[in-house]
Formats: sequence, C-alpha cells, structure tokens
Amino acid sequence: MVKLEFFKPEEHLAGVRYRLDEDQLRFTASANQVLQSIEARDDHDAYPITILENHIPVGFFVLDFGKDKFELTDNKNAVLVRSLSVNPEMQGRGIGKIAMTLVDDFVRENFKHCDEIVLAVNQKNESAYHIYLKAGYIYDGKTRIGRSGPQYLMYKKL
Repeated sequence: MVKLEFFKPEEHLAGVRYRLDEDQLRFTASANQVLQSIEARDDHDAYPITILENHIPVGFFVLDFGKDKFELTDNKNAVLVRSLSVNPEMQGRGIGKIAMTLVDDFVRENFKHCDEIVLAVNQKNESAYHIYLKAGYIYDGKTRIGRSGPQYLMYKKL
C-alpha cells in the first residue's frame, strides 16, 4: 500500500538516499539535494514528503508554498509540487501515479487553505507528463523555460 507522510529524517532519510541516473537528474533533484537546499535557506514554506510503500520509503517530493509557485499561478492558496522522484529500483510499478493521486487528500487534510496544486514538467519527460495527466492534472497550453528546457505548466483544483 502506498502512503504519503511528512518527511521524518530519523525514519526516512536512509530510504530516500537512492541514486538517480543522469537522465533523471536532468528533470528533478535528488532528495539529498532538495533537503540540503531547504535546510540552507531555512525554508519554512517547503514541506518534504516521503512516499512509502508498505511502510518503506520509496520516493520523495516537496510541497512548496513559497513564491516560486507564482511562476505557475496567481493563486495565493496554491501549492507547488516539486522534485518528485521514485527510487529507480521501484519505478515502473505505478508508485508515482498513485502518489500523485494521494496528494489531493494529503493537501486537503494538512493544508486546509490550499485549493490548487500546481507543477511544471519538462516537455522531454514524457513519462512524468503522462503520470500527471492520469492523476487528473490539467495542461491548458501554458509553458515556461526551465533549467533543462521547455516545461508544461499543469494544475489541479481541489
């Protein structure tokens, strides 16, 4: 069973230290990179989330309420999903898709003021784009240039 939890360093850190290959690192940051960045900035708007399967950490992403979301939406009540990854040994089993469908309820339960989830996905990252579409995210033609090229801007209203 796949479940989402707020990141707990003592329980989850070892499990999210998986290595991503160069191709994956073009599109997302590793959990270690993200956690270091959050700590260095003392970022209280970013919430690391662990994806668990049968209580074992298998993936990671961040729910970010900071100013970066305004590159994707004007909605002050939105949250940005960023840096999603699944342990390469666990990929291809639908964990990412399940996690992205669970995000809705997780956000509703933990962030009552939030009414929209936004994200940007690189246009070359077709598998992630299709995962987001299957999880109910909408692409309505908006794009931007990201660090690795053009990105689709996607959203889901809660």
